[in-house]
Amino acid sequence: MKVNISVDCTPDEARAFLGLPNIAPMQEAALKQMQAAMEKAAQTLDPEAAMRVLFPIRPENLADMQKAFWSQFTKDGS
Repeated sequence: MKVNISVDCTPDEARAFLGLPNIAPMQEAALKQMQAAMEKAAQTLDPEAAMRVLFPIRPENLADMQKAFWSQFTKDGS
C-alpha cells in the first residue's frame, strides 16, 4: 500500500508547526558582523586577513588538515 501526503505551506508555517525557532534575526546579525569584518580587512588590502575572517583556521590545525587530506589521497583503495 502506498500513501502520498502533500502539504502546501510556507517555510515559516512549517517551522512554526514543527516548533522550530525563528533564527532569521540571529543569521542577519552574524552576516552583519561578517560583512563588517570583511570590509575592515578589505581596507587594508590584505588577502590573508580577509581569508582569516572567512576561514578562522589556526596554523597548527591547518597542518593537521593537510595531513588528513594527504593520507586520504595516498591510500591505495584497500
